[in-house]
Amino acid sequence: MDLARDLRLGGRLALIHGGGWALALAGDPVLRLLYPPWSGQQHQIHRRLREAAQPYASRSGVVVVATAAACQEVVRDRRYGVRTRAGGTPGGAVDGVRDPLLEPVDLSILGLDPPEHTRLRRLVAPVFTPARIAEREELALRLAARLVDDAARKGRFDLVADVAVPLPVAIIADILGVPDADADAFAHWGRAVGAGLGGVRSLRALHRLERAVVELRALMADLLARRRGAGQAGADGDVLDRLAAEDVADDEAVSLAVLLLLAGFETTSGLIGNAVTAMLEAGEPWQQLVDDPLAGAADVVEETLRYDPPVQFTARVPHVEVELGTRTLAPDTTVLAMLGAAGRDPAVHTDPDAFDPTRATAGEHLAFSGGIHYCLGAPLARLEARVALSALAARMPRLRRLPGATRRRSLLLSEFARLPLDAGGRGS
Repeated sequence: MDLARDLRLGGRLALIHGGGWALALAGDPVLRLLYPPWSGQQHQIHRRLREAAQPYASRSGVVVVATAAACQEVVRDRRYGVRTRAGGTPGGAVDGVRDPLLEPVDLSILGLDPPEHTRLRRLVAPVFTPARIAEREELALRLAARLVDDAARKGRFDLVADVAVPLPVAIIADILGVPDADADAFAHWGRAVGAGLGGVRSLRALHRLERAVVELRALMADLLARRRGAGQAGADGDVLDRLAAEDVADDEAVSLAVLLLLAGFETTSGLIGNAVTAMLEAGEPWQQLVDDPLAGAADVVEETLRYDPPVQFTARVPHVEVELGTRTLAPDTTVLAMLGAAGRDPAVHTDPDAFDPTRATAGEHLAFSGGIHYCLGAPLARLEARVALSALAARMPRLRRLPGATRRRSLLLSEFARLPLDAGGRGS
């Protein structure tokens, strides 16, 4: 442990969070999303941000857009990027040196602009086409059935640990080419990294995140080296095969593999948990899915992505001066597009705070972002969530919630850390 580094970072953390807390107390709605007691009031805060002139200028220095129209404009306009003109991330360091507090994880393609983004995305995009993902449906169906049956035999179970994590872990591990993936280990790594994606809150969290990243990178580096050493890599195989076969630096390949692994299960786990919770709270949507588990699951997935998306916002910076709503933004201004708020925009969705999978506009959301950074794994997330929800409804028609659910404390991610359920006895 580097004591001098910890003292320096600890002092900065105190200043950052002390200042943020003060601004939250003073009424800044953006900062109130970060701190209790307001962090549980995100939908009310999102409403306030939508009703304000777009964009809303936070006293933290960022500007926020929260309507569907403004968010679409920001994520799809190619004048915006994810890095500043000097090569840094919003609020982060430059010249390839990441700020461990504001940019604690190498986000690979998520943190790159063209041409680097284009080059790396093209390496793996063929593995994530809808046609290639559809080839995994049989595997997903088989895994979901086994996991849900095992959970049903317990009677009382944790949806996150027993279904929502191990299902996407197994599938993304198969896509990447990670043998014998340990769902518990990946869940641990995912929790550590996910907790820091919106910026770390404590030195303890930073240490946990850094250990997780080191372990994940070591795993991927070893697997990649084995593929290259065996001389059997090929462009038609899994992700690691493709990376091993291409002329791409080891560091870049490892970063991309780690990102795909984490993104391939962390947000899908959140999607499954959010969908089940929303259905059980609303009541009627759950019964509708029980009545037709195969036909109804896809609509539930889309409505969940609108109503409570796993990823709540994305950041962009304009590379030139732009007119955005009522403001002129200077280059490199940090803009947060609040994807969760956009999904409940009454200008697009009637009665937006109601969970209704039958609504005609359920699919009109930005849960997978947009433009060149549209989520590569969107077809995979939809498949996994649809299969999991169908299996739960078919095998546990009397499913109900139990006390003890806990949500992850994160500005970026909306998902459960623990979601206890009662299977309620098996269906006929």
